[in-house]
Amino acid sequence: MGTTMGDTTLRELVYGKGAHADPVACVEDIAAELATRTVEGYPHSIWQLVEHMNYWMEYDLRKVAGENPPYPETAIESWPAPPVVPGESQWQATTRRFEGLLAQLATLAQSDAAALERVVHNVGPAQSLRQSTVYAMLWGVAAHNSYHVGQIALLRRQLGAWPPRRGGDTW
Repeated sequence: MGTTMGDTTLRELVYGKGAHADPVACVEDIAAELATRTVEGYPHSIWQLVEHMNYWMEYDLRKVAGENPPYPETAIESWPAPPVVPGESQWQATTRRFEGLLAQLATLAQSDAAALERVVHNVGPAQSLRQSTVYAMLWGVAAHNSYHVGQIALLRRQLGAWPPRRGGDTW
């Protein structure tokens, strides 16, 4: 990696700089009712996308912390069912958790080189003995989030709710 003070690019990517949409701006001004809507041809709501990202950020942060949470047996386990009745307080709790997990990732990205190069074991399914570094895991989470934040931006456009209050590319 060759740096001693963390990775500023990675920290910025966590918050959607450059060509990546700002994940907090994409969800902070959406009402619960809109967050639970789906569009024809796409199976997930914005709420489900945020909870899915929360699931994997929390999972990876637990792995980095030395815990050994079970890897889901099927992909659907990381996708929540949509709430039956969209509650504003539930949605606010989801977005606060999202912001908090992003903050933890950004802080971790600023760790020293030794912390970022630390090996994390048993990353992935139980049958995989794969290992990774903290640094590589952070990049993986940032890429995963960027992918899903792009989906949120597209859903917001389809729902007539783009750009976010704080702005976003409109071309």
